[in-house]
Amino acid sequence: MKLRVVVADPWGPRRRWLEALAALLPDAQVRGADDAAGDDADYAIGWNPGREFFAAHPRLRAFFTTSAGVDALLRGGALPEALPVVRIEDGGMAAQMAEYCLYEAIRVQRRFCDYEAQQRERVWRTLEVEPKTAWPVGVFGLGAIGARVATTLAQAGFPVRGYARSPKRIDGIECLDERHGLRAFLEGTRLLVVVAPLTRDTERLFDAERLSWLLPHAWLVNVARGALVDEAALLAALDAGRLAGATLDVVANEPLPPAHPFWHHRGVRLTPHISGITEIDDSARQIAGKIAALERGEPVTGLVDRTRGY
Repeated sequence: MKLRVVVADPWGPRRRWLEALAALLPDAQVRGADDAAGDDADYAIGWNPGREFFAAHPRLRAFFTTSAGVDALLRGGALPEALPVVRIEDGGMAAQMAEYCLYEAIRVQRRFCDYEAQQRERVWRTLEVEPKTAWPVGVFGLGAIGARVATTLAQAGFPVRGYARSPKRIDGIECLDERHGLRAFLEGTRLLVVVAPLTRDTERLFDAERLSWLLPHAWLVNVARGALVDEAALLAALDAGRLAGATLDVVANEPLPPAHPFWHHRGVRLTPHISGITEIDDSARQIAGKIAALERGEPVTGLVDRTRGY
């Protein structure tokens, strides 16, 4: 019998996922979830398909996520307890997110946001700009994406430090971890870039106290998950002038409700969760390669540790 692979609810067009996986797995039966009724799949690909999907496929050998984050899937309550979950590793997102963060860092350091405000007021005035050394960057989260972000910013001339749960070594980056403490990391940071997964330990981690540890007039860039930041505390810090601003690609509730103050706050810059878009061709190659490895009885990388949440 042919290997059966089902594409459930991917990030990105399902048709493109089906075409890419079918080309990479020519000996397998690759179908969409709606076309696989009654078929008990061997492997499934998606984001967070829900309880009915998993009930219909009790013999799954592994579930492959089409996003780097797995918090919604792990918290949804539908995932079978013993089912291995394999996440996308980079999937073309690291380069995109590094570019996004570099763009924001330069925009803030060069005061382009202030020039935009001057244009609205029809003011023609040169502003004094601080050097990059006055904007030490702290990258919270040093996985594959965070390491790429940190390296890119360092190569652009920013002083960069990173923070991870366990010790890391990255050329050109001052790496801190739990031995040093989060406070020591934040007290040397003026541009905070959040790239860590959402877990029980990181939910609302950046509250009023921790935001106050940042250097004066700091800027927050969140490209991870909105729930890592206490949004009320962030607004209070912005209103009080403790933070100069925040660039948010993610928020706690997406899409952002129309009445939310982030929409019109002068210190907030919003984008709709686009800092890193899953590249289907690259990700499909990853998944197809891992399915082939599992069929050969070989271990694969990207296996989610449910106790850690990533």
